Amino acid sequence: MEHKQIPKALTALIQKVEKKFPNDEKLHKLFANTFLNTYTTTLQESENDKTFVITGDIPAMWLRDSTAQVRPYLLAAEDPEIAKMLAGVLKQQIEFVLLDPYANAFNKESNGQGFQSDKTTMHPGVWERKYEIDSLCYPLQLGYLLWKQTGSTAHFDSQFKEAVQVIIDLWKTEQYHETNSPYLFERMDVRQSDTLNRDGKGSKTAYTGMTWSGFRPSDDACLYGYLVPSNMFATVVLGYISEVSEQVWKDSELQTKSNELRDEILEGIQRFAVSDHPYYGEVYSYEVDGNGNKLFMDDANVPSLLAAPYLGFCEKNEERYQNTRKLLLSRENPFYYEGEVANGIGSPHTPDHYIWHIALSMQGLTASTLEEKQQILELIKATDGDTGYLHEGFNASDPNKFTRDWFAWSNSLFSEFVLDLCGETIKGSPLASLKENVM
Repeated sequence: MEHKQIPKALTALIQKVEKKFPNDEKLHKLFANTFLNTYTTTLQESENDKTFVITGDIPAMWLRDSTAQVRPYLLAAEDPEIAKMLAGVLKQQIEFVLLDPYANAFNKESNGQGFQSDKTTMHPGVWERKYEIDSLCYPLQLGYLLWKQTGSTAHFDSQFKEAVQVIIDLWKTEQYHETNSPYLFERMDVRQSDTLNRDGKGSKTAYTGMTWSGFRPSDDACLYGYLVPSNMFATVVLGYISEVSEQVWKDSELQTKSNELRDEILEGIQRFAVSDHPYYGEVYSYEVDGNGNKLFMDDANVPSLLAAPYLGFCEKNEERYQNTRKLLLSRENPFYYEGEVANGIGSPHTPDHYIWHIALSMQGLTASTLEEKQQILELIKATDGDTGYLHEGFNASDPNKFTRDWFAWSNSLFSEFVLDLCGETIKGSPLASLKENVM
């Protein structure tokens, strides 16, 4: 699909970056490659104006990845073809949510590909059924940002509203995972992070007000059932649904329902996920279980604690976030790596000492100073392994050693970081009001 014609609206953004960073041929090439990667290699048209998006080197569509992959193209949504493609991605996502809201990745057709032997309620249209809160957050985010960027409400149809009801009901069910949840998941003969213990129920939890998640956005199992960054994300998109309910659907009942759930989750975060750290003061935990156990770390995948302002949960100058950020970018985070070439956050999903470009791009997007943003930009430019593209994880001391040479999400997030440096931010996104992002 590399021959696909590039719309003028995308070309204009590439030219804007070239003008903003003159004489930086390395960045020009890296940005053009990463920005167009999703458009030229991962989009597949489907029937009924739907758009199927593969994640790169895996032929399935993740609800999370597909949103993140196309998100920068919202900046070119004045182009009718781009707007149609984005609406098609959302339409496909909503159809998948209604097929199985507990699934994270799907097949283009009901062909039985993927992990059909997992011990859970599989469907031939499902590639993988690892339940993750963020899988349901991302389509709601895409729908909201598409509205704000284009002014169109056509995608807020009866099917979208039905999916919203399903999502809210599921999150309410999973507030009481121990007693009310139908979800079980086991994968046999694999590492512990690919399955849930207690016969597929996961580690034991108590009620907190937050909603339970089986897996992280890395697709690794949660150690404790309340994944704080994903609950943060849920509160933000519930706010989006409240706004849509009020302004578009004129549905006060749904507005109240979304507000009440958001408030319950927020209270749970405040009561159970905030701790006094001996070095950094008041910080957010990564996971908790409601029984007193807390995990202090961060993972490169988004939602992450580092991404809280990017998601819209808090301002980036909030003291508690800044305290947490300092912890995450230190050795107190077990997945913060320091190497001969780079320092940054990795993931238990990849080998030890491997930093993720997604985490570096997010560090740049959430940085408070232009100096840190410039440092991150130069660091990313220096760690592409001379491929002209970005990757999943790379060795902090040797960027020529990396995982996944075709990982579209990583490419898209970097291109969003660069566009943000040029003052190009998506309407309705939390970054749109942060003028200091511009270099």
